[in-house]
Amino acid sequence: MSHRLAVDIGGTFVDAIVFNPDTGALRLEKDFTTPEDASRGVLSAIERLEVGLADVETFVHGTTLGLNTVLERKGAPTGIIANEGFEDIFEMGRYDRPREKMYSLIYDEPPVLIKKRYRVGVPCRLDAQGNELVVLDEEAVRAAAKFLVEEMGRTSIAVCYLHAYRNPVHENRTREIVEEMYPHVRVSVSSEIVREYREYERTSTTVVNAYVKPIFGTYITGLENSLSEAGFDGSFYITRSGGGALAARDSADVPVHTIFSGPAGGLIGTVALAELTGRPDLIAVDMGGTSTDACVVHGGMPALKYEATLERLPLMIPTYDISTIGAGGGSIARAEDGLLRVGPQSAGASPGPVCYGRGGSEPTFTDAALTMGYLDPAQFLGGEMTLAAKDAEAAVRNNVADPLGLDVTSACRGIFEVLLAKTVSAVREITVQAGLDPREFAMLAFGGAGPMFVPLVGRELGVKEVIVPQAPSVFSAWGMLMTDIVQEYSQTILTLLEDLDMESLAGATSQLEDQAQTGLADGGFAPDVRFIERSAEMRYFGQEHNLEVSIDGVASLDELRVRFDEAHSRRYGHQMGDPVQLVNIRVRGIGRETKPELPEIATRDGAGPTAKGSRDAYCFATGGRAAFSVYRRDDLCAGDVVAGPAIVEEATTTIIFFSDQSAVIDKFGQIVITQEAQT
Repeated sequence: MSHRLAVDIGGTFVDAIVFNPDTGALRLEKDFTTPEDASRGVLSAIERLEVGLADVETFVHGTTLGLNTVLERKGAPTGIIANEGFEDIFEMGRYDRPREKMYSLIYDEPPVLIKKRYRVGVPCRLDAQGNELVVLDEEAVRAAAKFLVEEMGRTSIAVCYLHAYRNPVHENRTREIVEEMYPHVRVSVSSEIVREYREYERTSTTVVNAYVKPIFGTYITGLENSLSEAGFDGSFYITRSGGGALAARDSADVPVHTIFSGPAGGLIGTVALAELTGRPDLIAVDMGGTSTDACVVHGGMPALKYEATLERLPLMIPTYDISTIGAGGGSIARAEDGLLRVGPQSAGASPGPVCYGRGGSEPTFTDAALTMGYLDPAQFLGGEMTLAAKDAEAAVRNNVADPLGLDVTSACRGIFEVLLAKTVSAVREITVQAGLDPREFAMLAFGGAGPMFVPLVGRELGVKEVIVPQAPSVFSAWGMLMTDIVQEYSQTILTLLEDLDMESLAGATSQLEDQAQTGLADGGFAPDVRFIERSAEMRYFGQEHNLEVSIDGVASLDELRVRFDEAHSRRYGHQMGDPVQLVNIRVRGIGRETKPELPEIATRDGAGPTAKGSRDAYCFATGGRAAFSVYRRDDLCAGDVVAGPAIVEEATTTIIFFSDQSAVIDKFGQIVITQEAQT
């Protein structure tokens, strides 16, 4: 039992990859996503790998189930138990408007996730130091549980009390009471999910966890049972939103930490690739079937944040700072009020683009790519599918070209340019707006549609190079093979640095370290593969937002102050003489896993690569049709140079670059595309 298996669910395809550490062999497969039953698509993709599950030691899974549950409002019937008089914290929130609606006279708040009738208050109260002011009224808890479960039909309950991050005694007792009364009801308590202050954000995170928990737990249990029946007896992990992975059974209790687990796999892979190839500054662009995700890796480290937003709901979870737009291979193009619009609606896996012949009738980005000549209709998915080219062209003509008075080629170019503008804007948001120059970065292109589109994005932004890794369509799944097991622990301190001493800081950190060490030991990790990272969130007194600073190796509070001043200067361009406040401490426990090495490919003796033919396609560099040389990726060797315009085909994706670009194949088989001349 030695194989490592990873499966990533996307909006259109399920990507599966298996690694044999004994031979170094990798095998990958794709299958269609099954939205009506996500596990069916996962099991089908695994079956296509033709690997015995009894031989699999570790299975790492990235899923968008939690994300889609919230987006589609299909979560469990959920209730809230809060302090009496504070039942409406979840609805009141921060009472702010989204930026784009700030001056709208007709703006209405979207419907609240949990309506008022499902929120109940009970008498109890702690002060900000965790001291008990009002004893928990246990009879009121029983009455609240009875009302929510028996009268209101709630199957999941979020328990959120003021200052529970300081002292969880009231929340823990409430959970005990509810579970004694109704063992089938899932209970989420805020102190086990977020041990930090900010009552609204902590409540929102707990509510989302409760909303997703029954659905996610059912999925994990069902998948575990199916895997077990097929002979799997290894370790089962789910990727975390902020990198790393956690045991599947643990994720069933805190599914909110997996909300963005799908995109996380690609970032884990990007960080690994940055280290392996000596490129510490990368912009990762993952273009799949329904969306495009972009994130920056700067100095070998991905941008990480501790508060995300989902459907205007704040989530206090560690997550990669990913910019996501509704732009993918399945993005639907349409003429609307005399304008061309593309996405965010997607044809998804069912019915999919028109060219798939699965019942789709609205043209998509993939249909436009086929019509522009980029795809070989007879070789899609390595020849498993034959694309309906005439149907795709007709759909573009009838739905976009004719209504807008354009020829078909101009309509297809317009579809590309609309998605190009959206993607460039998303990348600038995480680079230029953060004080980074994208021209100083390389860009990594992956996802099923990424290699066909991202070279155009890189060309527009003027990046140094666009890199297409091996097997880019399943790169996120490959990234999951590179993941370690990670456990995050945090605690709010909220005190001025001058009122703290190193002994108190070390004591508070030590408690979190003990939890991390215990968790990793329970996961079967020996001491030599367990690592601890420590950090503090700090700010100048009076500021609202925090900066994270490593406290590993800090010998004094003066040194910690210097680290914070330097971090503030790097981020904002200046330092201040104000007192510094320590807000939260964080401990990250890491269990190192064995990872696949990136194999080097063969070099070529003699002449360069030979194209298998040519294809007429649209060239954005010349603004017209041109003859693109077509290559098989398997025929390319290390050191080969390919001049544009060119099309490089592999089983699960197609790479496109233009007449003002060229590519070289590096020793790892990656296609490195550079700009020949400034456009």
